[in-house]
Amino acid sequence: MDMALVESLIAIQMGRCFICDEALDPSIDEIHIDHVIPRAKGGKDDPNNYAVTHAHCNLHKLDADLRIARSLSRYERLKDRYASQGPNRPNLGDFLTDLGGSPRPIGAMRSQDELMVWFPPDDAKKIRLPIYHDKLSNMDSVFLTVPLEYLHHDQRINPRAVGPRIRGLLNEFLSGKPQLHVALAWGVIEDNKLQVQVFDGQHKLVSQLLLGVRQFPIRLFLNPDVNLLLEANTHAGTTLRQIAFDQSTQRFLGSQLYWEKIDAFREATGRSSNDLGFSEQDLVQYFRGERREVARYILDDVRIGIIHHPENTLKDYIEFSGREGDKPLSYNTIEKTAFSLFLRKTPLGLPLNYKLELDENPRQLEKEQIVRLFGILAQTVYIGHYDFDVGANKLEERVRKGHPVPEGHLRAVRISREEVLFNLMRYVRDLVRRHFLMQGHAGVEDDELFERKFPEELWALLERLIRNLSQLPVWVNPSLSGSVFGSTHDHDYWKIVFETGQDRLGTKVLARPLNLDELIR
Repeated sequence: MDMALVESLIAIQMGRCFICDEALDPSIDEIHIDHVIPRAKGGKDDPNNYAVTHAHCNLHKLDADLRIARSLSRYERLKDRYASQGPNRPNLGDFLTDLGGSPRPIGAMRSQDELMVWFPPDDAKKIRLPIYHDKLSNMDSVFLTVPLEYLHHDQRINPRAVGPRIRGLLNEFLSGKPQLHVALAWGVIEDNKLQVQVFDGQHKLVSQLLLGVRQFPIRLFLNPDVNLLLEANTHAGTTLRQIAFDQSTQRFLGSQLYWEKIDAFREATGRSSNDLGFSEQDLVQYFRGERREVARYILDDVRIGIIHHPENTLKDYIEFSGREGDKPLSYNTIEKTAFSLFLRKTPLGLPLNYKLELDENPRQLEKEQIVRLFGILAQTVYIGHYDFDVGANKLEERVRKGHPVPEGHLRAVRISREEVLFNLMRYVRDLVRRHFLMQGHAGVEDDELFERKFPEELWALLERLIRNLSQLPVWVNPSLSGSVFGSTHDHDYWKIVFETGQDRLGTKVLARPLNLDELIR
């Protein structure tokens, strides 16, 4: 290795690894020299196209192009840093904070058809922009280029995390392809100041930020109805499918809109700002032109209240932005299993504050009892058993090849399969249903079960049920990796297995059919 070149590159890079940006010490670190732009992309064998890295960074880099590898490394570091700080992280605001953004407003003065802006402290250089009026929405907007230091993230309208698809955008920008859609933002002019609140286009902005861009084209809505923007953005990601919102983000936005509807209902009916003496059915009836949407917002708020409940220990094992393999459960799996089986789908006719102070409010009970159920599942199946370093990605393939996998980890991954978890939750539903039938409550519908307070003896039975279901030998049997667990099955597959002990082809999967009474002994 040319040590003179190494020393020169270390000096140029200020003593830091090109990929991870941590200190490089030639006396203790193994160092690699690599092309910044790969030769396959036209990079030259020239000192100007070389960079030094830690050997381990270069060997495990996430892309052959060092510029992309460096950007992805920074993305992963921010993801690790912010993932535990709340839902849907890291978001645009996290990247702005990390890469030099600040809470500065821009200067702004408006006339009838023109907006004049400047970027303090440079108050002398003023830019005149034409105002475009949209007759259909009755909103005004301008197009301008905004430096990084003046950008803010509106997490309320766009709570999405910046996901791994950023890799593709990095490649697009480095290939010289133009940005086809500008970012969207809004701002209110007050005392000749305006904050640029970005609510759309965050993946494109972050990709450019990671590649060193510091000024960004923006479409800025002036003094808009922000609630209307919230609804438009939500509809774009749900009913219109114009934006690739993952399901958990859709639920978050729906929850936001639910409380917007509550505020609008209170104002329209002359109620105080904290009045909850009306029902979900009252809301649906009042907004009868949006009956389906409001009913969905109600359910979204319940889902969000469960998933992000501070006592929901299962949350740490749920991947919210798709299924990448780091975590065993996807948010969609939770929706299609526990939420599908246990949540009331129709709006309640009782006041929102009905018996709230007595801890007997149906919706509150529904949330808290599902959270407690999730806690039992987390404690029994995941905590201390699932290994994040091993992950869930292609696990069955690794088992088939003979790679050692801890039994507790394999059990957690297999139980996390949607078709399996759905059928395990069916036994939970059946046990709860039987309890209320024995108590003389024959008219309780399945989606009302969790709205009635469970006695402690029922909770003890539920813990025993989940423990016994999780200890079935099938979950740790490596010989089933190529057959039973070799592909995805429908819900009925495991229903048949649990009821008969074998699958549709007659393959013996369980020693004997499952029996609810035996499962709670």
